[in-house]
Amino acid sequence: MDTLLDCRTLACPEPVLRTRALLSEGGSEDFTVLVDNAAACENVCRFLQNKGIQTSMRHDEQAKEWRIETQRSTAQAPCPAQQEQAMPQAQAAAKTLVFISTETLGRGDDALGSKLMGNFLATLPELGARLWRIVLVNGGVKLTATQGKCLESLQALAAAGVSILVCGACLEHYGLSAAKQVGETTNMLDIVTSLDMADKIIRP
Repeated sequence: MDTLLDCRTLACPEPVLRTRALLSEGGSEDFTVLVDNAAACENVCRFLQNKGIQTSMRHDEQAKEWRIETQRSTAQAPCPAQQEQAMPQAQAAAKTLVFISTETLGRGDDALGSKLMGNFLATLPELGARLWRIVLVNGGVKLTATQGKCLESLQALAAAGVSILVCGACLEHYGLSAAKQVGETTNMLDIVTSLDMADKIIRP
């Protein structure tokens, strides 16, 4: 019988961490991961696919469960983070990460803060190739689901090759998982790893 990893009720990033631990135990059998929210499902699927493991997903709306079934491949591809960490420092371009935790820039007037955030995001292309990744958490995730200058700027940055990671637990908290229009839903493990890998962090 295939292994069943029950990650229901577990907060981010525990489902990914438990899936990683299961993989580290070895063995070649297929297994199933059970989660109870869309963000955890996306995070676990992306983690497994980055490891070269094929996945299929079934959603039971009545039970509010997502079943992620795996099929191990004989040759597993390294995930992007592993590839970047393995790259010699001399060959790797400097990585600037922008960490956004609110939908406005500065304090005092929210209307002004919203305009300033729009101007900030529209100006980020000036960093050129140094701009590596944007991480959005807490209120910052609202920028990925609200029409306007901020969303348009984020979409343009993503199209230009900038990695955009959006906190899945935050999307779930605000009820925006289905409304997200740009970026990859991520978890705290990816966020912490990204902060560690960055050469410079900008927090507006």
